[in-house]
Amino acid sequence: MRRRKLGNTGIEVSEVAFGGVEIGMPYGLGIHTAADMLNEEEAIELLRAALDAGISFFDTARMYGSSERIMGKAFRDRRDEVVLCTKCRHFRDATGALPAHDEIKGFIEASVQESLAALQTSYIDVYMLHQADLEILENTAIASSMLDLKERGVIRATGVSVYTPEETQKAIEGQTWDVIQLPFNLLDQRQGSLFDKAYTKGIGLVIRSVLLKGLLSDRGKNLHPALRAVETHIQGYQDYLTEEYPTLPALATKFALSHKEVTSVLVGIDRMEYLHQALATADGRYLSDTQLKKVKQQAFPEPEFLNLPHWDRMGWLR
Repeated sequence: MRRRKLGNTGIEVSEVAFGGVEIGMPYGLGIHTAADMLNEEEAIELLRAALDAGISFFDTARMYGSSERIMGKAFRDRRDEVVLCTKCRHFRDATGALPAHDEIKGFIEASVQESLAALQTSYIDVYMLHQADLEILENTAIASSMLDLKERGVIRATGVSVYTPEETQKAIEGQTWDVIQLPFNLLDQRQGSLFDKAYTKGIGLVIRSVLLKGLLSDRGKNLHPALRAVETHIQGYQDYLTEEYPTLPALATKFALSHKEVTSVLVGIDRMEYLHQALATADGRYLSDTQLKKVKQQAFPEPEFLNLPHWDRMGWLR
């Protein structure tokens, strides 16, 4: 497993990052209850196997159920071998309002202390805002509080998890964020236009949704009729599979890692077989410039339609 520099943070991480949401709560296509998940002992075994195999970067969040606690148990005796990224609690309450300006520092402090306790560590390598929209990114109290954590050594690097290119642009323009986690995949390539700007500024880019919650895998079949156009488009990627990229998840992961600006790709791993697949895919051999150009031309023509929370509300993912 190769490693790449995480922007200008001074941290190096594995090209594949272990996405920790699946071990902490039901998540993804076909996963509905705890019965569909690994139990705690199995999850700890999987995390340690990933570390032994060369994955050094592990991503979690306060909002990922028991994920932080399980990672804490798995790595408490091997803390110096892992790079831990976690995320603050969501700022918005049930009405959508943010905490008052003078309450924000305490809110962030309480959340980071909860994460430190759950992860059984004295510091966090990368600490992110979760779902950082434009208003959150423009909030000076939030930025100041995150920088204070860094100055105190509670965290090594600041980060934001965003959804839209507009949010990514805002984060790049700021002077606060060392790392940006964003969605990017074969179907939705909109964020790619900002990669060079982030790279030039020394910001580490961590890619999530590379398999679009499992759609870019064997799970992306027999979808709801409302998603017929998406399913047809996904089937078209079969034309690009080769001995080097024998499966759709392999092609999707290699596509993201073929961008020099990308530091690491988050892969949701909740089965030992998925770990083996991720390890086999991240072999240092990625798409050539010619291949990359061809695949870039195969983005879904209506990326705004690729709104999985909306699909879920409509019942299209069940």
